[in-house]
Amino acid sequence: SNPRDRIVAAATAMHETLAAWPWAAEILTADGFVGLLGEPALWMVETIVAGALDNGCTPVQAVDLFRGIWYYTVGEILVRAHTGRRRLDERPWRDIDFSSFDASRLPHLAALGGQWPVLAARDIYPQGLRAFVDGLLAQAGPADPAGSTG
Repeated sequence: SNPRDRIVAAATAMHETLAAWPWAAEILTADGFVGLLGEPALWMVETIVAGALDNGCTPVQAVDLFRGIWYYTVGEILVRAHTGRRRLDERPWRDIDFSSFDASRLPHLAALGGQWPVLAARDIYPQGLRAFVDGLLAQAGPADPAGSTG
């Protein structure tokens, strides 16, 4: 398979693993967590970094790509886990209705009305992951736009 598909597959496996244990994602939110992982768990990191390098990323870009995917993945899992707990305790959280907003100041939110909870509850991780990976891989190569050297 191509490098991009390997990256997406490894990130999806990482997401599925962490989604089953959201508490693990919370524990691993500090930079440097990779050093705490055992070798069996590192295959996902290795696959993502290797895929980035195979796609033409510099080593710096490969690590940046992994970290970006990690932040996106952990953030998505933590928001969903916290939202799930909050929804059990706070009924108003489920009843967000923007239709009472001043349409002259917040026209787009007011137009959404009560649709926000339904729209926000959709699982868009796979689409977001693919778009994120594609965007980062499009920057691959020696001319790192962030000014880093690799």
